[in-house]
Amino acid sequence: MAKKLLTIFIFIIAINTIYAQNITLYNQFNGRYDFTFVGNTLNTDENGTGAPCTITTGSFDTVNLNIGDTVEAAYLYWAGSGTGDFDIKLNSTNITASRQFSVIQTTSGRPFFSAFADITALVQTTGNGNYTFSELDLTAVIPEYCSNGTNFGGWAIIIVYKNNSLPLNQLNVYDGLQFVPNAINITLNSLNVIDNQDAKIGFLAWEGDRSIAVNESLRINGNLISNPPLNPADNAFNGTNSITGSTTLYNMDLDVYNIQNNINIGDVSATIQLTSDRDFVMINSIVTKLNSQLPDATVRIDAIGQSCNTRTLIVDYTVSNTNSTNFLPVGTFITIYANNQAVGTAQTMVDIPIGESRNYQITVVIPSTIPATFDLKFVVDDNNGVASVTETNENNNNYIQNVSLWLSPEFNTLLDQTVCSNYNEKGVFNFSAYEQLVKKNTADIVAFFETNNDAIANVNPIINTSNYTAQTTPETIYVRISNDQCFSVTQFKLITEPCPIIIYNHYTPNGDGTNDSFYIQNLRSYLNFSLLIYNRWGKLIWEGNINSPDWDGKSNKAGIVTKGVLPEGTYYYVLNLNDSKHTEPFVGWVFLNR
Repeated sequence: MAKKLLTIFIFIIAINTIYAQNITLYNQFNGRYDFTFVGNTLNTDENGTGAPCTITTGSFDTVNLNIGDTVEAAYLYWAGSGTGDFDIKLNSTNITASRQFSVIQTTSGRPFFSAFADITALVQTTGNGNYTFSELDLTAVIPEYCSNGTNFGGWAIIIVYKNNSLPLNQLNVYDGLQFVPNAINITLNSLNVIDNQDAKIGFLAWEGDRSIAVNESLRINGNLISNPPLNPADNAFNGTNSITGSTTLYNMDLDVYNIQNNINIGDVSATIQLTSDRDFVMINSIVTKLNSQLPDATVRIDAIGQSCNTRTLIVDYTVSNTNSTNFLPVGTFITIYANNQAVGTAQTMVDIPIGESRNYQITVVIPSTIPATFDLKFVVDDNNGVASVTETNENNNNYIQNVSLWLSPEFNTLLDQTVCSNYNEKGVFNFSAYEQLVKKNTADIVAFFETNNDAIANVNPIINTSNYTAQTTPETIYVRISNDQCFSVTQFKLITEPCPIIIYNHYTPNGDGTNDSFYIQNLRSYLNFSLLIYNRWGKLIWEGNINSPDWDGKSNKAGIVTKGVLPEGTYYYVLNLNDSKHTEPFVGWVFLNR
């Protein structure tokens, strides 16, 4: 069962590595760049020749850049037989792989590995001199690979450098880990060939054998290439180093070929074709250098200025020509889209040099058909969908930012608040619940003010909304509803009205100081009332209003025989409040008890 699981595991690894680690673009450099290789084998002899099956744990090579060369990037690769050792040292500095690759040799089922680390900072600091690679310990796994001559280990550094004396080039670094069972095709994309002068290609390959040259070929776009005597046409991967001329780089290759006549102006890709009927060759990295003098336009939205309740935007943006090998010409178009609908265009005002940027500002009006929240997209080298500038990278012209227009908050209408009061126009109100009632968005902030100007300026808010005294009514209260950017103002009124009357229809005017008059509670809140008192025969015997005292059991009408003190008994009242809310008189009886 364990063997079956191991077989399944190896099969899964083989599928994953074959299909997941094809050679693809890792990084691109545009400018005055070139590259070189540094590296060395750990094998003491070429494998498979009957030599001792031994391997070291380290070796060294020398970086020797020219004056004026400035290191832009340095990528360390190491590889060997087995499943891998991913912690090594370079010049006594601990290095851990940030990426790992592996393949399974289909004929033997044995695994091989490769590792990657970006060591740019280390090489920039160290500069020229010896680089000692150490602590790649494969000694335990090497013996089982001796039988079919696939025991190997080694390391290499790809150095990309810049020099102002170089022509403008496009330099691409591709990597992965693909092996040649009999033949493979590797397509290199993202090329941009405008001049093939001094075009070259470099290979980092592992496990090539000088002694095996059976249908071993390297073609670029169908053209057989070679570099004799170092790399014959029938033995491309033979343990050589094109930089140093070494022929003892056992079981690894650092080969550079001139491909000036093998790639055409206008090409955007190239096909690498490798064949090998016997030799087990693994390609780890490919580097291309092509003369390229093109801009690379990019755009970025820096700031968006808005005002409340308007669809007009003031947009600050930057057009850059950073990863380029030529200036971006004046008049390059920029089209602005809102939810993919074109809403404006602009143009660059000057030539933008290599590596530089220019800042611009544009006013954009968003149509009413676009919702309040939308995607604002700037596209450089775009004249309403038409591009006119050939660039090193045609896929980085867009910048998208989600925008929400600044709108004043929506709110609910508030009802006027009315309280009864016996103090004419003065009243006490509780409108604290209105803070929540007025909001449609619970995140909005609400404040109350006594004047519209205070509400607009957001000063002098009403603090006590649960016990607010209005000195005169009706009084208008102004409500400010605010979000993060805008505000709205609404209002409601505070109104007082007389409290309802309560008629006490029994009183005793006997001078004892208690219940000595006909008392109607809250009556004197109605300033225009009139009160008529009749006896049982319908004779008007008393009449009063706001200026009269309460009826105390006496008549104030002429012709009443008992004018002064009225006899005990039942009397009738007619009360007219003369108020808009009380148009009908109150009629009833009152008992006078002596």
